[in-house]
Amino acid sequence: MSQSTLFAEDKTPQASTARLKKVLVPYPVDKAYSYGVPTDIEVEDGDYVTVPLGNREVPGVVWGDSDEDVPPKKLKDVIARYDLPPMSLAHRKFIDWTAHYNMAPKGFVMKMALSAPGALEPPKPVTGYCLPTWVMNLMAEEGTEKDKFLKNLSPQRRKVLDALQDGMPKRAAEIADMAGCTPSVVKGMADKELLEVTHIYSAAPCRAPQWEKQGVQLSEAQEAAADTMKEFVRDGQFHAALLDGVTGAGKTEVYFEAIAEALKNNKQVLLLLPEIALSNAFLERFKKRFGCAPALWHSHLATGQRKTTWRGVAEGETKVVVGARSALYLPYQDLGLIIIDEEHDPAYKQEDGVIYHARDMAIVRAHIGKFPILLVSATPSLETISNCWSGRYAHLHLPDRHGGARLPDMHIVDMKADKPDRQHFIAPPLVEALEANLEAGEQSLLFLNRRGYAPLTICRTCGHRMACPRCTAWLVEHKKRNRLECHHCGYFHQVPKTCPECDDVESFAACGPGVERIMEEVTALLPDARSIILASDMNDDPEQLKALLADIRAHKYDIVIGTQIIAKGHHFPKLTLVGVIDADLGLQGGDLRAAERTYQLLHQVAGRAGREGLPGRVYLQTFYPENKVMLALAGHERDTFLDVEAHEREMAHMPPYSRLAGIIVSGKDERQVLDVSKMLGQSAPHGEGIITLGPADAPFYRLRGNYRRRLLVRADKKLDVQKTLAHWIGNAKIPSTVRVYIDIDPQSFF
Repeated sequence: MSQSTLFAEDKTPQASTARLKKVLVPYPVDKAYSYGVPTDIEVEDGDYVTVPLGNREVPGVVWGDSDEDVPPKKLKDVIARYDLPPMSLAHRKFIDWTAHYNMAPKGFVMKMALSAPGALEPPKPVTGYCLPTWVMNLMAEEGTEKDKFLKNLSPQRRKVLDALQDGMPKRAAEIADMAGCTPSVVKGMADKELLEVTHIYSAAPCRAPQWEKQGVQLSEAQEAAADTMKEFVRDGQFHAALLDGVTGAGKTEVYFEAIAEALKNNKQVLLLLPEIALSNAFLERFKKRFGCAPALWHSHLATGQRKTTWRGVAEGETKVVVGARSALYLPYQDLGLIIIDEEHDPAYKQEDGVIYHARDMAIVRAHIGKFPILLVSATPSLETISNCWSGRYAHLHLPDRHGGARLPDMHIVDMKADKPDRQHFIAPPLVEALEANLEAGEQSLLFLNRRGYAPLTICRTCGHRMACPRCTAWLVEHKKRNRLECHHCGYFHQVPKTCPECDDVESFAACGPGVERIMEEVTALLPDARSIILASDMNDDPEQLKALLADIRAHKYDIVIGTQIIAKGHHFPKLTLVGVIDADLGLQGGDLRAAERTYQLLHQVAGRAGREGLPGRVYLQTFYPENKVMLALAGHERDTFLDVEAHEREMAHMPPYSRLAGIIVSGKDERQVLDVSKMLGQSAPHGEGIITLGPADAPFYRLRGNYRRRLLVRADKKLDVQKTLAHWIGNAKIPSTVRVYIDIDPQSFF
């Protein structure tokens, strides 16, 4: 650890300890530990420090004074303090609240806040090059001396000088790229003292966004919504609002105005997106509006970028962060606005590690910090819309598409009446629409939320189904790679030539369609169409995906066949036809939110059609045309659907009219899992306002080699369910080989 890193360095054991402080470390601990603070180290609450933990030196955050009576022989001292502003009180309260509410160890939540190893250290400089003063002065003059100087330089060296005219030092590779030469040219000029060698430190991203730049002309409804949000920002108090607008209504431009107002007041802004990898078009819009790119935060960032962004946020220099759910736990210095785009999206729920819902936690973060939060969606969750109905959230509504575009015409295709040919999956009305759209020179999208070629491979002779040996799941055929894959644990093997059950040769048949099979059918039906598949497992490189989406916008493809990766936020001007191959897919199973999620996903997919001047059409292939989801989509009757869904949930005493907590028992030993789940079921809480259902096998009884059983606790909203669960689970004797984890407010039941 370098001396430049710290205000104070490691102390000898004789250093006197004046006081005790609690320090929270990013490890699976549920409390902050007491440490002595040597008299010659100054620390305050929130400071980032180094402390001994076992035989290691680890980072931590000072969590307050300690009144614990620690024997002198056991007391260890704080080693050093990092040169950073302290973590804000609001963020420390938020970490405490997250841990309590989600029943997670505080140290695990702290780990999410200290999520860039090495970022506590000051960034190391890199070698840079700039123009010496004498060259700058000479270049600023006019006359023979300057002409003579330039005449003696090669064209490449003159271009290097031009690249450095702004006076800012740059790396050799950056200069070479601008000048169209090699880095050796730059280094050679430095050897001849034509350039000056200096140090460059990585600057915090998004330090000076231009909030004063004018955005696009807003409609009357957009202007009203933007004015409300700007007033909330200026108010300096907690406000929660839903920006509710149809797909293509221009919601982004409205919240850009709120961002500008927060920046005007020198506040930091957090914008959460469910699919940060798909945000390239959005980032271009942001850069055009604010003159710089936002800071990004997601799992694919390089280590250096993570360090720079984390430190920029902690020091308060980075003003706008656009990120995935984990960006919520960055240690903001002065956060003044949170925006949750597509607030209904299931991706905001983290299902492993610390189990939490980023949307719900963000609302708490805004409440603790006393600033506004804006939830954005064309298909808001029932939880959010019910808060609008009750008056807890402001409801900002954009009823029309921006620029005069109208919503697409909806067509329900009854698959019992309009059957495709055998071993085909596109119904005749949709085939005719595809042919007409191709003839008109417009784009089409076929949506099927199922990767691969076929979801099930079965032996024609004996009926054997190819299943994952580690999960309760069928193996999915990927024809292009000639292998069967499990989409839950990653297991795969080549498609066998003989059946492992009956040894018959080449007896396997593919059952059902995936996007690869739809591509095969489209190619046979429309051989002249330029078609492409867009799915997460086939387009997982961010740069490749960016280029592919640009090609689709440029109409280099006529038909796009995609999974849910194509459903959110994209704007393709020539796309006028959307066909949903299996609109019933999400309705299968007993998930509490199955209808709601199906409606949301299909509404988002349908919203890709006709977003500009050309009218759009949507075809929903379904075996249940009278289902409430299909009727609501066909009639553009979202509010009616939400009313019906709310009534059904209220009658069943289900969220948002009650609270749920999932208890998952998991382990490698099936007998142990059964015994522990049975024991928990026998002691489970039951009584006024609370009931426990189960135990029962989880829908995925085996997942990644672990057997799984579930219990579900349903409680009145006024009940302290965390206290009840802590007493119940805390008193149970659970073997170390069995894991029992708690999911507060579960969103899925797999």
